[in-house]
Amino acid sequence: MHVINMAGCLRVRQWTKNIVLFAALIFSHHAHLTSDIIRTAGAFVLFSLVSGAVYIFNDLLDIDQDRKHPIKKNRPIASGRVSITGAIYLMVIILIITIPLSFLLKTGFGVVVSMYIILQGIYTRYLKNKVILDVFVISLGFLLRVIAGALVISVEISNWILVCTMLLALFLALSKRRHELVLLNQNANDHREILKEYSPYLLDQMIGVVTSATLVAYMIFTLSEETIAKFGDNMILTVPFVLYGIFRYLYLVHTKNMGGQPEEILLSDIPLQLDVVAYGVTALIVIYF
Repeated sequence: MHVINMAGCLRVRQWTKNIVLFAALIFSHHAHLTSDIIRTAGAFVLFSLVSGAVYIFNDLLDIDQDRKHPIKKNRPIASGRVSITGAIYLMVIILIITIPLSFLLKTGFGVVVSMYIILQGIYTRYLKNKVILDVFVISLGFLLRVIAGALVISVEISNWILVCTMLLALFLALSKRRHELVLLNQNANDHREILKEYSPYLLDQMIGVVTSATLVAYMIFTLSEETIAKFGDNMILTVPFVLYGIFRYLYLVHTKNMGGQPEEILLSDIPLQLDVVAYGVTALIVIYF
């Protein structure tokens, strides 16, 4: 039980976010190279552990607010299942181990991991209460993951992929803010101060802009000269899966009042899972066959 609670502190289910580290491996035609697969897998594990340590830091600072939240009050630290001292020890041990290993794996990767830790520290202490900047920092965190995946195998990655990653991350972050605002209703300000700066209408407007931008950016990526030169002109076949995935997510956010935890949606919604698999299979066929 203690091990399970410790794993809960690291939010293992949220490690699915780090799958974007594999983007560079796949889109660089390196997915058949064993050495690069091992390096990327190692980067995924290290980044996941580091993000787990960041989550502990966040939960320690937000313990009072989390105890007022209808869902977050059940987290190991907020509920008291893991002591504050134990959580601090776990966080420090993870960082002492993972940071040197990140630099050993690849210097550039270690630098990005360090930047991620610093960024998340600043976000947790200050930027999470700055309107609009809060969601941009979340988006930047995803961008650093993609860049880390490219650096660890020493490949370049398309600027369009970086743009699409940033926009998709903004979409998820804004949807999360909307879910929090609707779920907590009148008590939203007691849990997260920044929520008083948002309204459902404002967030819906921002989500609409980001959704359109994401779809347009991805379509341009599939039709760009760079993409056609690398993969041929069939990447356009993946667009319907991207459209469905975003529309399905919007449906879950607005109709089912989901969106607070993107990883929970991905791990529980079968239509979305099938769509992700279909996109992955189609993309692999287009890129490699």
